[in-house]
Amino acid sequence: MSTIDPASVELGLDTFGDVTTGPDGTPDHHAVVLRNVVDQAVLADQVGLSFIGLGEHHRDDFAITAPDVVLAAIASRTQSIRLGSAVTVLSSDDPIRVFERFSTLDALSNGRAEVIIGRGSFTESFPLFGFDLGDYERLFAEKLDLLSHVVTEQPVTWSGTIRPPLQDQRIFPPTESGRLKVWVGVGGTPQSVVRAAHYRMPLMLAIIGGQPAQFVPFAQYYRDLLAADGVDPLPIGMHSPGYVAETDEQAREELFPHFKANRDRIGAERGWPPTSRLQFDNDASPEGALYVGSPETVARKIATNLQRLGVTRFDLKYANGPMSHDQLMRCIELYGTQVAPLVRDMVS
Repeated sequence: MSTIDPASVELGLDTFGDVTTGPDGTPDHHAVVLRNVVDQAVLADQVGLSFIGLGEHHRDDFAITAPDVVLAAIASRTQSIRLGSAVTVLSSDDPIRVFERFSTLDALSNGRAEVIIGRGSFTESFPLFGFDLGDYERLFAEKLDLLSHVVTEQPVTWSGTIRPPLQDQRIFPPTESGRLKVWVGVGGTPQSVVRAAHYRMPLMLAIIGGQPAQFVPFAQYYRDLLAADGVDPLPIGMHSPGYVAETDEQAREELFPHFKANRDRIGAERGWPPTSRLQFDNDASPEGALYVGSPETVARKIATNLQRLGVTRFDLKYANGPMSHDQLMRCIELYGTQVAPLVRDMVS
């Protein structure tokens, strides 16, 4: 277990804009979901949370396809919360446009923009935007390299195989700080850890299954790589799904049917077996990757894993299947007003 300065601990939220249901169980229109996501982020800001991240997907069960647009709406109604993607699928995007969109968001939000880039666990963006999945690795490697040049905010000279070369090309608008914060999201691939360290980008561990303890070597590997190059430590964060309610029983009973519906739909596409209640309860146990329960239960699990991995940021994916907007709002309220203070007390 690592010792963590409580003042350095950051608690954030992530959502893909999961399509919620109304009082009669009917799925909400995507337009309603998007407006509700903005309201959820406003509440997150009001209860003092550090970050709201919006994931990019292109399918009917998630409403967010353009995180930067939704984040701009959030920027206009919030004061302090940092705003980012979770994740931007860089392999099927344009690194220059990614920078332009988020540097614009940075300006509109007075310096609160961040980007978490990754290869993504969903691949629907590849055929949608005309990319070959056979180029999966090459696309990510070259686009990350190009982005690493762009975020220096200096004239870019770059060449590769995925696009024509650039020669002393300026990219606009620049950020006022001179550096857009870009994280590399890692779901369990050591090579991605190497890339994050190589490009001096903070590391975000996506721990969505199994045991968080299995990711201890990834966090340590990243620190070792930076240290070997004589680089000062960079931030490491972690992202996991969960849900907070007044009691453990209430949280599990409210979440399970929606969590199962979400996982079973994705599982049917990928050849997974249906999610059982036993599997759900194992994931929700102290050693699992699902943070579901009362404020104290969730806080204790977050604090334990922050110390176990030696990381200082935790982002809760609070939307997990077709729950109601009201349930998500209550989860956010409890997370900000009760879980976050408890976590800081527990790590002190």
